[in-house]
Formats: sequence, structure tokens, C-alpha cells
Amino acid sequence: MSSSNFVDYVKVCCRSGKGGAGSKHFHRDRTTAKGGPDGGDGGRGGHIILRGNKQIWTLLSLKYRKHIIAPAGESGSAKLSSGKFGKDEIIEVPLGTVAKDAETGEFLFEITKDGEEQILLSGGRGGLGNNHFKSSTNQAPRYAQPGESGKEEWKILELKVLADVGLVGFPNAGKSTFLNKVSAAKPKIGNYPFTTLRPHLGTIKGVESSYVIADIPGLIEGASDGAGLGIKFLKHISRTGLLLIFVDLMPLEELKPSKQITLLKNELNSYKDDLTQKISWIICNKIDLIDGSELKNIKIEIESELKISSDDIYFISAFTGEGTEILLKKLETEIYRIKS
Repeated sequence: MSSSNFVDYVKVCCRSGKGGAGSKHFHRDRTTAKGGPDGGDGGRGGHIILRGNKQIWTLLSLKYRKHIIAPAGESGSAKLSSGKFGKDEIIEVPLGTVAKDAETGEFLFEITKDGEEQILLSGGRGGLGNNHFKSSTNQAPRYAQPGESGKEEWKILELKVLADVGLVGFPNAGKSTFLNKVSAAKPKIGNYPFTTLRPHLGTIKGVESSYVIADIPGLIEGASDGAGLGIKFLKHISRTGLLLIFVDLMPLEELKPSKQITLLKNELNSYKDDLTQKISWIICNKIDLIDGSELKNIKIEIESELKISSDDIYFISAFTGEGTEILLKKLETEIYRIKS
């Protein structure tokens, strides 16, 4: 899927179906000239429903569909026959889709399971037929309820991908190379900034369980204020249980590891969901380009300057795979603990 096809925010006008009118009919046949009321109820107007689909990864289908309209219910008829319900308008969306009221910003619901259905906008109720209004004082009511009008409201649909682990780092830190190495995901890889233009998900099959990793475009200093691409996608890691902060041991700019970590954590801390409250591990990448003595000095620097436990620092080469096996085993154990 190209980056232009990844859509994670849409605003749509929804109009649910009007309820069908109740019937004012009176029973008539060859033997009954003046029978009692037998008008049926009107059918409910069509709902607008969201349905989760695990095969969909984007809200692209709604990008140019600004109006979603459900049909009206049918009117009731003779012999207490109820009108048909208006056909529900079912919109399939990716898992992790959040629905909000566009006017108030109120959270409505979230789709998290395949096949899960939630009513985004309910159809109008069908009107009651005249049979409901018969009484001891009014044996022949000539009144039936009209159908309830449908609703018309603007809604916001926002996608937050569902993942257990989030990868964050500056551009070209090797996040996509890592995801490509350890999963079946195939993000674009290149030796230039912002190779990744949209979130990528990879499923890791561990010894006893599986978990999902999300790779988002690289952050730059000032990302929380809108700089670069990363801020647009930080929401996609806001619900992960664990963050892997990637440190480039051979950065294009002279930026030592401890400085990279500090800047990245500042950006995460400035984000509205305060991502620094999550469990985070430091992943020092590209050890294949650094000699052993220098790696030891880098580890000491990170531990002493940032007060980070050595248990939370991992040295890997996403390119060669060195160190990734140990990391993946630790990840599986930690994700299981978080979910338990």
C-alpha cells in the first residue's frame, strides 16, 4: 500500500433512515363492512453501522465519500402488517477505528475486533399503526403515528492502529530494517530520511505467543509541535504497551546516543498522551559498524548520564540480525506480562 493510500482520519456527514409511517387501515372483507383498526406499524429506518474488518488497514474508502445515507423504513399496511426496516448501511473499517462526534469531539466508541459492529447513527423509529390507539371510548381511531425522522450528524472516524510494541526513533535509525528482519512486514528501506511515510505493522511469532509491532515515520526535534512526519503518526503508538526507542550509533549528524535519547523522550513527553509514561527500552542499533570498546563506552555513557538501567538497554544490528534473537525473547516475555 502506498503512503497516499494510508488514510487515518475522515470526517463524514451521516444521515440515518426515516422510520416508516404507521397505517390507518380498517379491516374490510366480504363479510365485514366496518371492521376494527388493523393498521400495521412502520418499519425502522436504516442504521449506519461500523463493522471491524481485520483485512483493512486504512480509511481510504471513506476519503472521498463525504455523505453516508441509509434508506427509510417502509410504511405499515393492512392486516397488522409491519413495514420492512430500512436497509442498514454497513461501513467496514480497520480495527482500531475510533468514532467521535464532530461537533462536540465526544468519544462514541472504538472498533477493536474483527466482525464487531457498532451503531454510528441510529435510524428513526417506525410509527405505530392505528390498532395501538383503539380504546373503549374510541373503537375506530383514525390516527396512526408518522415515522420518526432520521438523524443527520457529522462524525469523525480516526484510526489508531492496534499494536503491542511501538518503534520510535529519528529518521534512518533502522526501525524499518529491524521490522523487516524480524517479521513478514516489508516497509520501504533506504539510506535517507523519512523512507517510512506511513505506519507499518509486523506480527512476531514467538515461542508461545504472537505480538504486533508498529513502525512509524521517524521523529525529528520539534515533532510534538508539528515538525516532520512523526507527530502525525504518534497516535498510532499511544496504545502500545511497550516502546522501543531506537538509537542510531552511526547517525548522519553528529548526535551522541545519550543526546538522541534525551531529544526523543522530550518529544514523547510533549505529546498529549505523554508517551513517556509507557515502559520503554533503549535499542542501540548498527553495532556491526562499531568496535567493542566503543560500545562499552556508549553503554556506560547512557547508564551514567540518563540513569537508565542496563536491563533496559539492548545492542543490536538490525542489518545482520545480531542481538535481535535475545531482544525478541525478552519482548515476548514482557508483552505476556503486560497483557496478563
